[in-house]
Amino acid sequence: MSESPSSFTAPLKNPKLSAMSKAFAQVDLDGHDMPPSPAPSSPRGSRNYAIATQLVFSDGNDQYNASSMPIYQSATFKQTSATGGASDYDYTRSGNPTRTHLEKHLAKIMRAKRALVVSSGMGALDVITRQLRPGDEVVTGDDLYGGSHRLLKYLSTHGGIVVHHVDTTAPEKVQEVLSEKTAMVLLETPTNPLIKIVDIPTIANMAHVANPACLVSVDNTMLSPYLQNPLELGADIVYESGTKYLSGHHDLMAGVIAVADEALGEKLYFTINASGCGLAPFDCWLLMRGIKTLKVRMDAQQSNTMMIAQFLESAGFKVRYPGLKSHPQYDLFNTMSRGPGAVLSFETGDIQLSERIVESAKLWAISVSFGCVNSLISMPCRMSHASIDAKTRAERGVPEDLIRLCVGIEDGEDLLDDLRSSLVQSGAMNVTLDGIYAKNATVGAKHPPEGEHLAAEAAAENEP
Repeated sequence: MSESPSSFTAPLKNPKLSAMSKAFAQVDLDGHDMPPSPAPSSPRGSRNYAIATQLVFSDGNDQYNASSMPIYQSATFKQTSATGGASDYDYTRSGNPTRTHLEKHLAKIMRAKRALVVSSGMGALDVITRQLRPGDEVVTGDDLYGGSHRLLKYLSTHGGIVVHHVDTTAPEKVQEVLSEKTAMVLLETPTNPLIKIVDIPTIANMAHVANPACLVSVDNTMLSPYLQNPLELGADIVYESGTKYLSGHHDLMAGVIAVADEALGEKLYFTINASGCGLAPFDCWLLMRGIKTLKVRMDAQQSNTMMIAQFLESAGFKVRYPGLKSHPQYDLFNTMSRGPGAVLSFETGDIQLSERIVESAKLWAISVSFGCVNSLISMPCRMSHASIDAKTRAERGVPEDLIRLCVGIEDGEDLLDDLRSSLVQSGAMNVTLDGIYAKNATVGAKHPPEGEHLAAEAAAENEP
């Protein structure tokens, strides 16, 4: 996997910045100093530590030298002056020491000038889209998370925003709709659920040429800061659902926003403060705890996902996963990311068959969302993307039989065995003396001689 974000020669709006030399906005819209973190989260000195170290290391100066950042479970803070303003904090809606510590830690690992946390991933997108005005145009993908589609549909219907849904995996399609009226380009990569890859540097550059004030926003939830840093690829805003990989346990709701420009960060903070959607102290503490184990979780999940993807592909299913060399954008993906993530989707060719597979699984929980330590299985058209009508899904090429697997940290062989059993029990695979393979195998698929060695043989084929 490539360690450098990109080898593109096109000039980008945002130059690559050192993760250890970030400055934070100090003054808000009213001219007040922003509350400083009571626990600076970057290691002292000039060394640029590896991301695995940055995820874990958090230097604190709590009065009792607590190893874990304390939870300041308080709505208000006492002031020392009748006129107020003498204390760093006064009301948790505007700022809280636990939240500030988390935000500075996130800014470090996301290579940002400033990071902000809110109550959900969709809350983060809501804050971002409040920068739009009636008449503004938004360019976004045709393979988009259902919740994002729902919010953009509402803005186009009630807010006077013009939304262009195009195939963002084809930069020329994006170019066709870009203009000086384009106020925002909203990208999701890998896309959900078709796992398509978007060329962030190229599209960011095109958008900034069309309109220098255009905000290029990237949903990085599928990969997390551990695997991809869109701000270093030319994006202006990165947002993620902290509910997913950042927390890793599906025991909290959170949204994260990171920006490359201090002034933009201040505008977004104003919206958060005014609307009161900042993340609560206890949830901040939970998210901070989850971030520290992001590397070990993601490494285990990616290993399991690759094993399962190779098995499914070798068995004859059409698999969508950027870790496979068969992915049409495999090379592009590896110029931007450090790993393929832990979400894949595959087709069976039959809706009822897919339903039986999902319902036959034992270890795989039927659930929306992804990024959890336990493995999940779902049919996006029936669950996470049900808010997109069937006609639109068909126009955008989302197969109704598509199954999405969000792979956890369980034993990989146990997961594979359970999936194989559900495929056989549901009638999705034929069992013969020559092996097992998909009943509706994709054209040209190779059926290996022994089903028990499918994953191993595919692994050899995918070796670099």
